[in-house]
Amino acid sequence: MLSAHALTRDFSERRAVDGVDLIVRPGRITGFVGANGAGKTTTMRMLMGVLGATSGEVHWQGRPATVEDRRSFGYMPEERGLYPRMTLVDQLAFFARLHGASARSARARALELLGFFDLGDRADDLLDSLSLGNQQRVQIAAALVHRPTALVLDEPFSGLDPHAVDAMLELLQREAGDVPVLFSSHQLDLVERICDDLVVLAGGRVVSAGTVDELRSQGAESYRVEVAGHDAGWVKGLDGVLVQEIDGPVATLSLAGLPADDLVASLASRGAVLEVARVRPSLSEIFREATR
Repeated sequence: MLSAHALTRDFSERRAVDGVDLIVRPGRITGFVGANGAGKTTTMRMLMGVLGATSGEVHWQGRPATVEDRRSFGYMPEERGLYPRMTLVDQLAFFARLHGASARSARARALELLGFFDLGDRADDLLDSLSLGNQQRVQIAAALVHRPTALVLDEPFSGLDPHAVDAMLELLQREAGDVPVLFSSHQLDLVERICDDLVVLAGGRVVSAGTVDELRSQGAESYRVEVAGHDAGWVKGLDGVLVQEIDGPVATLSLAGLPADDLVASLASRGAVLEVARVRPSLSEIFREATR
């Protein structure tokens, strides 16, 4: 388990990260979201030891993380760090060798990852001959080449098409299915689709955290009601509800005093009801509510 405890970072007079606590559990993908300048990248750099903390600690397996611990982590920085005039296989093998792999096993591992991303036939090409999307795939491979014990990925999906995103998720499930994975992204629909846990950062502070289901259940309750006939306007006369929208036979409403258990009976007493379903807030709505 990878965790941060009261992690703080000051830059001169500005506090970029202010007492961040977070936990990244093994075998779970944790999304790290926030507006530009919220402190996500600074926090990730402190987790990796690339940047020192003004105060607070990073823990690995329940104790302060050491340099040796961090050597086993996989990191994909926001600023991509590959060598443009080096072949794909040579630089992936180089990164594997830095982590102690033999020359033979490092090359085999590099070719394995390139093959997974359909880049095996370009193993001897220079990085800068690839499209930006394919360069991104190689960057991801570099973070995985040494079989890391934890993964910290800063905007890993940037520039990837849907097929590449699917391939990356498959690779993460295969290669990092039992390790902690933390990734940041501005693509909230993608975060909602793939992450187990979520940490929302605003102004350098954690403003919301938990499983995706927990955070969605904390949102304001609203209900979608479909009635018989062509007009759901009559639901406006229902006591204890606030109608948000009406679209023909469908109304969206929230409760304003009426207990949730009484909603169906109250509706049925006034007209024919075909369906009542709770509408759970999207991750975008949760994010806007948490950061406003």
